[in-house]
Amino acid sequence: MEKNNIDDVISDAAPDMAHFLASSVHDMKNSVSMLIGGLEKTLATVDAVSFPSYDGLVQMNLEAKRINDKLVQLLALYKVGQNLYPFNPQFYSLHEYMQAIAAQNCDILKFQGIKLDIQVDRNLYWYFDEDMINGVVGNVLNNAIRYTSTCINFSAKEVNGMLEIRIEDDGDGYPDEMLQARIDNMRSIDFRDGSTGLGIYFATIAAQLHRNHGRYGEVKLENNGLLGGSCFILYLP
Repeated sequence: MEKNNIDDVISDAAPDMAHFLASSVHDMKNSVSMLIGGLEKTLATVDAVSFPSYDGLVQMNLEAKRINDKLVQLLALYKVGQNLYPFNPQFYSLHEYMQAIAAQNCDILKFQGIKLDIQVDRNLYWYFDEDMINGVVGNVLNNAIRYTSTCINFSAKEVNGMLEIRIEDDGDGYPDEMLQARIDNMRSIDFRDGSTGLGIYFATIAAQLHRNHGRYGEVKLENNGLLGGSCFILYLP
């Protein structure tokens, strides 16, 4: 019997494997979403004083959300790459949108003793794909919660015809190598700190999908922002 060439086997299986992996990610995302829902229902019925494991549940919920964010990003990137993503920008109130994001994170913010300041004009509205921007903002906010000391500033305003969304913290800031690296090269894995660069890469793709009159969305990373720590900036046309 002739032995198959492994390169040919891999080449023939690649398209099916990509679909298989995407389907697996989708199934895992659904399971993690159910886990998060169960944790949040439990947290809503107990309190830190009477329930000894309350702190552990809050931490588990944060980690589950981080996993869910990564799975959402992977699935969205696959769909974008296959021209399957249902990009659907709608007109949203930034005030309502940001308040909803804050409400989703109120338990972990309270648990960590972190103050979240929201700064946005109630009359500010913009077109964007909610699911895509949720993936960006949720991931950045979760990272800010992990690395900040006491406070996070979450703001939005119009700047030169672009929507500017900022998430700033009072932590130690981004590492120098992260600030110096090109955004489009941040997909590499750093086993020293466990960083994959997936979050920033996803944010960049999500921003660039938003286009208007020849202008594209973009992402910027800075240090020494309003609170002295890291500053993530998302621009949407």
